[in-house]
Amino acid sequence: MKISVDQDKCVSSGQCVLNAPELFDQRDEDGVVVLVQPSPGPEHVDGARRAAASCPALAIAIEE
Repeated sequence: MKISVDQDKCVSSGQCVLNAPELFDQRDEDGVVVLVQPSPGPEHVDGARRAAASCPALAIAIEE
């Protein structure tokens, strides 16, 4: 699995961090998503999918 984020689309809702804090963070100054782990292991697949599905801006892309 490979994750990518589009910071220009991000609306700083924080849903990614709530669903997968081991994969995502937010910038302190504006809350925009920061990808911490672009190639997560199998134990984080479900969290990555939940984060992508819950992103209101569709700023998270997952490649299987």
